[in-house]
Parts: sequence; C-alpha cells; structure tokens
Amino acid sequence: MVRIPAAQRKFRSEAVEKAIAAVKSKSGNREIAWLFENCFPNTLDTTVEYEMKDGRPDTYVITGDIDAMWLRDSTAQVSPYLPLVKEDKDLQHLIAGVINHQVKCIHKDPYANAFYKDENKRGEWASDLTDMKPGIHERKWEIDSLCYPIRLAYQYWKITGDTAPFDTAWKESITLTVKTFKEQQRKDGPGPYHFQRKTAWATDGVPLSGYGYPVKPVGLICSSFRPSDDATIYNFLIPSNFFAVVSLRQAAEMVQALQKDAALAGECRALATEVENALKKYAVVTHPQFGKVYAYEVNGYGSFNLMDDANVPSLLSLPYLGAIKPSDPVYVNTRKLILSSENPFFFSGKAAKGIGSPHTGIDRIWPISLVMQGLTSNNEAEIRQCLQTLQKCHADKGFMHESFHKDNPAEFSRSWFAWANTIFGEFIWKVFNERPHLLK
Repeated sequence: MVRIPAAQRKFRSEAVEKAIAAVKSKSGNREIAWLFENCFPNTLDTTVEYEMKDGRPDTYVITGDIDAMWLRDSTAQVSPYLPLVKEDKDLQHLIAGVINHQVKCIHKDPYANAFYKDENKRGEWASDLTDMKPGIHERKWEIDSLCYPIRLAYQYWKITGDTAPFDTAWKESITLTVKTFKEQQRKDGPGPYHFQRKTAWATDGVPLSGYGYPVKPVGLICSSFRPSDDATIYNFLIPSNFFAVVSLRQAAEMVQALQKDAALAGECRALATEVENALKKYAVVTHPQFGKVYAYEVNGYGSFNLMDDANVPSLLSLPYLGAIKPSDPVYVNTRKLILSSENPFFFSGKAAKGIGSPHTGIDRIWPISLVMQGLTSNNEAEIRQCLQTLQKCHADKGFMHESFHKDNPAEFSRSWFAWANTIFGEFIWKVFNERPHLLK
C-alpha cells in the first residue's frame, strides 16, 4: 500500500472509491489496478483545500510538491473526476469550488500562471521584473492558463447543468480573457506584458527587455511561455493557439446561453475565427520526410520550430483538447514526426521511448506524454505499449513522476506531481470502460 492513510486524506469521494474498487475487482492486471488506486485519487488525497466562502464553494489546489495553484494544473488535476460527479454531489461542489477560485485568480491578474492561497503572500519570484502583485506565485504569460479554466467550466456545465458558478464575476473573467488575448495579438505593439528574471536558466527569462523576439501581427496570439513554464523561442505557440480557438467558442456558447450577452459571445466567436484562419495560413509547414505538418512555434515571418513538448497543450494532445480530429491528415503526419527521432525531444532508450521536454533536459521522458499518446490513439497495440511502459517505469514507487531517464526509470524528477498521477488515472479509467481486455 502506497496511498496515504485515510485519516490523512484531504477529501474523500465515494464515486472515486467505487471506481477504484471496480478496477481492482475486474482488472486482471494487479499492478495496474494498484497504480490506479494510488494515482487516480492523488489530487483529492493530497492537494485540495475545500471550504465554503460567502456561501459558495471555494477550492484551492496545489500541484503537489509546490504550494501554489496553477490555472492549468488545477483544471487538469480535477477534470478527470467530472464523469463521476453525477453520483457524488460533494465531488461536484469541490469542482465548482475550483471554478470559483480560478475566477478570483483571473481577476487578480490574467497574465499570471500560478497563485497562492494567501492573497498577501510574496513568494520566491517576487523580484521578477514584471508586475508581481501580492498573492501571485509566478507571472509567466501562457495562453493555456486562460484556456484551461474555460475548459473546466464548459465540461462542468455540460455534465451537471449547474449554472451557479457562472455569475457576473465569471463573465467578467471571460471579458478579461478576450482582452488579454487581443493584447497579445500585438497588433498595436508589444502590449503591457513583459517578463525578466535574474537566473542562470535561459528558459526562465524572455529576451529583448522581456517582450521576446519580434512577431508579425498576423492574427495569432503570442505566448511568452509554454505550458512547461519555459520561454517560447517564437511567440506564436501553435498548440496553445489551437486551444484558444476551442476555448473561445466554448466561452461564446456559455456567455450566450447563461448571460444572454450576445455582444461578448460575438466577440469570442470573431476572435476564434480570426485565430483559426491564421493557423490555417501560418501553422502548417512542409517536412522533407513527413510532408505537411504543424509547427510547434512560428513567428509569422516564415521562421518555425519543429518539435513537441510533453506538456499539454502539445501538438500530440490536439484531439484530446477537441481542437482537431485524430484523422486530420496534417495531424496524422505531425504525430508521426513528433513520435520519431525527428522530434528533438523524443527519446528512445533501454527502458522506454517517448516525448520529454526542455524543462527537464535531454533523455528524460514524461509519463504525461505517454498517457497523452494513449489517450489520443485508436490503435490497440499502441495503447497497450503505452500501458506497459507506464507500468514498468514508476520505479517501484507506485506513482507517476514528472520525468524519468530513458535508460533508468529510477532516475526521476518530482515524486509528488498530482497532474501526472490523475491523468494516468484518467487513462486507466478510459481503457477500463472502453477496452477492458487491455487490462487483463
């Protein structure tokens, strides 16, 4: 048993416990069932602080070994539980609390990526050369930081029908999101955001006075940082722009239905269409081996970066995010490229092969990328291979890690990384319900 004792768990969900019991009783793979028992509830067991504030649920979610709430991670950590909320009202209220807390964070600063529960706390990055307000852990501008709260809100609304979280403050967070996206199209200059940090890590700072290298204003949205929290090379981060298109259309649907604000809904749709058209024109490049593929980053001038990063949004994850169909010909070509040695961050070794990230360096594979490969595949041999790799690369710890060495899974980073644990649980639960024979 590796899961922490019941008395020490932060939150208990009856529906999650039933899911664990089902996998344990019906899966013939005892190790996978054990990993599921440890990993799937890890967010609830160890990272959530749930309370009622002013008569509304409020949930603060840390990432694991870092006591801060990322807008991205907090969504990714709780969204795998959404299919279970209909049979667990307490779990539904907890997720509504995440939505409510995210709205407060966006109001504090739509350019920030990570926040403290204590709104007056100044953390280790308080000396960053950017507008660091109290209560902000880190202020790295990443498009996906504003997409993920919309993704959570939309999925929650569609599954539960509950409209309580979607009040005036929530609508104002959508207005702030659209405003920020438009500023970062940089049609009128670099805009209000800049970021610099005194550090030896090049990926932690942004060149040219914190604004990044120039881009041609073609309708795409700039992202100074990737979802890895590493600086972009070219500011037009393609996976995140695809994510923005999906999120803006989801926001438009919600604003129209719940707030009856046709003007804001129209603004969301128009921006989504503009970004989508720019993606069609600038995101696709021709590779000598794989043909037409999606670049990872571009600058609008013709420069591009061919790679993929394990962190989501990634090129690999586009079908998972609802941005592209798995059968899209350019995606099919792109998938072949990024799962090959033509991707500089695809590593193949004695223990495993998969996508890593500049964030953890060379030769380190991320379990999140293996999970995402499985979640976006319809090929049972590929899904089985992902399951087998994840099963043998947890280094006998019973949990997923941020990354592990391609030749030796015992060399890993971050022993407590709830996003990796919970999305692994999402993968196992999906396989259990759709292809249970793969867990025999």
